[in-house]
Amino acid sequence: MPLVERYIFRIATSAFLACLGALTAVIWLTQALRELNLLTSKGQTILIFFQVTLFGLPALVMIVAPLALFIAILYTLNRLNGDSELIVMNAAGISPIRIFRPFAILTLITSLVVAAMTLYAMPESFRALRNLVTKIRADVVSRIVQEGKFVSLDQGIIFHFRERLPGGAMGGVMIHDSRDPRLASTYLAARGQIAEVEQSLYLVLERGSMQRQDREQRESAVIAFERYVFDLDQFEQAAGGPVSLKPRERTTGELLFRLDRNDPYVAAIYGRFRAELHDRFTNPLYPFATLAIAFAALGSARTTRQGRDAAIAGAVAALVLMRIAGFGAASLAVRSQAGVALMYLVPLGVTLGGLILAYRAFWPLRRRRFAAFDWTGLLARLRPAAGGAR
Repeated sequence: MPLVERYIFRIATSAFLACLGALTAVIWLTQALRELNLLTSKGQTILIFFQVTLFGLPALVMIVAPLALFIAILYTLNRLNGDSELIVMNAAGISPIRIFRPFAILTLITSLVVAAMTLYAMPESFRALRNLVTKIRADVVSRIVQEGKFVSLDQGIIFHFRERLPGGAMGGVMIHDSRDPRLASTYLAARGQIAEVEQSLYLVLERGSMQRQDREQRESAVIAFERYVFDLDQFEQAAGGPVSLKPRERTTGELLFRLDRNDPYVAAIYGRFRAELHDRFTNPLYPFATLAIAFAALGSARTTRQGRDAAIAGAVAALVLMRIAGFGAASLAVRSQAGVALMYLVPLGVTLGGLILAYRAFWPLRRRRFAAFDWTGLLARLRPAAGGAR
């Protein structure tokens, strides 16, 4: 890489890493503050607290990286313009392609990072987070919940037990499940015990009854049981539904090749699975779109009399509109196959449009160089060579 390109790449990379670190730290801190109840009300260790918050980093980096790249490119181009370095480079005959190349290399690296996050790291982290949260809630049931208190384990689930029994069992267990707006269930048991089978946690209820009330039809039923197994993994699912991984928790290979369309859970929300798959493939395209927007706005040399504020504001507005259009296309893909094509069209169309605008900005410079070239001298040098050939 030539000296000028290394200089531009070093400035852009430093700005990108600074923006990425600052934005990630700020957003991670806001997310971490929301999980403080793990330490306060649920009695977990600081290690569990950091595990829960760090599992969200891949998704955070996937969102923040294109924005950090956009800020870094605008900062670098604005600095080069402000110091008149772009003007000097153009006057020295440096091609716009050589100025564009360091940004393109940084964008390619960012795109590969985003692809690694969205295709592999993010689904793995969400799956690990699901397992950890389930164990935390089971730990709350078995150790943290105090006798005689009513505790909300999840939105719509109330847990209570009367007393501790020998061996860690619980006596007088009550669970009220109202997550389903149509159906409410209440479990009463004389005894309850936490059991783990094949890395899945269950609450085994003994000698009790289950009351179900249909709110729409205003009907209720009471079922007595000697033993009932309450699956604690279903905290992440709707009441009464099957325990299945959410679209964001499925691996990319599973979404591509191993998705069972006959599964009732998959069939009910197949549009979300489709949108999730194509969202993972389109996310690595957005860094190229941000590069095109930023370079079209500030890629050409500007004097100190030419304002850059309007160009920066236009680039920011274009970025916001692109992201809104991308989210709208993803929402449309949930309901219609046409939204899938639109998900790819948004970043690719913005990239192509930005490169066309950047080329048009550089075209007058190329035309002036073409007109100022000494064509007569070139022809005079070529004539003797042509005569010697004859």
